[in-house]
Amino acid sequence: MQSRPFIAGQWHDGIAAAPVHSPGGGPLVTEVREAGPAEVEAAIAAAVAALPAGRAPAHERARWLGAIAAGIGAREAELTGAIVAEVGKPVDLARGEVARARTTFALAAEEATRIGGEVVPLDSAAIGAGKLGVLRRFPRGPVAAITPFNFPLNLAAHKLAPALACGAPVVWKPAPEAPGTAALLCEIALAAGLPAGLLNLVPCSVATAAPLIDDARLRVLSFTGSAAVGWALRARCARKQALLELGGDAFVVVEADADLELATRKITTGAFAYAGQICISVQHVLCHRAIADELRQRLIAAAASVPVGDPRSPGTLVGPLIRSRDASRVADWIAEATSGGARVLTGNARSGDVISPTWLEGVPASARLAREEVFGPVATLDVYDDLGAALARINASAYGLQASFFTRDVRTLMRAHESLEVGAVIHDDWPLFRVDSMPYGGSKASGWGREGVRYAIAEFTEERLLVLSG
Repeated sequence: MQSRPFIAGQWHDGIAAAPVHSPGGGPLVTEVREAGPAEVEAAIAAAVAALPAGRAPAHERARWLGAIAAGIGAREAELTGAIVAEVGKPVDLARGEVARARTTFALAAEEATRIGGEVVPLDSAAIGAGKLGVLRRFPRGPVAAITPFNFPLNLAAHKLAPALACGAPVVWKPAPEAPGTAALLCEIALAAGLPAGLLNLVPCSVATAAPLIDDARLRVLSFTGSAAVGWALRARCARKQALLELGGDAFVVVEADADLELATRKITTGAFAYAGQICISVQHVLCHRAIADELRQRLIAAAASVPVGDPRSPGTLVGPLIRSRDASRVADWIAEATSGGARVLTGNARSGDVISPTWLEGVPASARLAREEVFGPVATLDVYDDLGAALARINASAYGLQASFFTRDVRTLMRAHESLEVGAVIHDDWPLFRVDSMPYGGSKASGWGREGVRYAIAEFTEERLLVLSG
């Protein structure tokens, strides 16, 4: 499995070979031939030249996308294996990601035929008598897509599929940890008959990728990654349309009337799946004092039974973190919290780059674990007496992606929905809940704009008015 630049429908040699190893000190998985400045320039030029091809009739765009969805299904095992090998995602979760990516492209095939417009009445003023306004949506222009390691296939699908659905060519910089997965998707697109230049792949360094941010020919930036990087990129490309899907420190509130068996099961998986390397992983649980003792014991027992081990083994939920420095960072954050008075309820064991599922209680507000996204298998527990205090605690976070509530009281849910500064409030499920057709994105530091196929199409297009005279 080798990755190299894919530009204007052709594979290119690139400039330098870089090895990609499995996380946790694993074996060599692939070798990537990186794009250099010349390849990045060629990819941008190819995307601009492909704009006419992107204006193909909706049924043709739908056909390309449907064929890509079918191709993902046909190569499910290969894609799953690549994700497991490159980024250490447990095989059951990797298989689910491949299924979701297929769904995302299938949804885009449908949405390609639904990009409509409206008739605008213009006779509200005398000057508009006898005139008719026709408002339609057109792609803003080529899209620069930058994707992370943790969902190397489906988060890419959430950028590529909506862009292709509306006719916008893409220049894609994949995560350096997962170039082989990206190459497989380009192979599938090529076999699906996607016209040359509509999808261009440039595995490259951050410095080499600078034109994806700075070149005015790329009219849209779609980025998923850390908040610090995302907002810095948006400041650099203020005149572009930017769609940012950034980090989070998701909260779960467990009310006194909650189903504790359901809450325990969902919270445990939501906190520790893929070693917490998901931007909507459970990081903070706020539980009502009336049920705090029981929930605490349930969470401790459930964490001890989480399957930890080889990502290739079915059933594994927690494997190694993506890099040794990330495992060290997570361990440092736990140590900082405990030195400030936090209590370790369970976990806090490290073996290589694997950190056991860890619960802490009483984490001081000054600790990084209380303020920043940990992106590891660690969660905090705190007790509240008044719902208003729990809501205020959530809103005090710099982030605002998704929050979950376990309760039987619809009034609690309505209050949360009206007051919380988050992209979504989820009832009786983990904050990880996402259907690929729904609007997805955050408030505050967590992002800008909304993904979800139909909603991303709206971000990638702009309205254009035609005034007709009768």
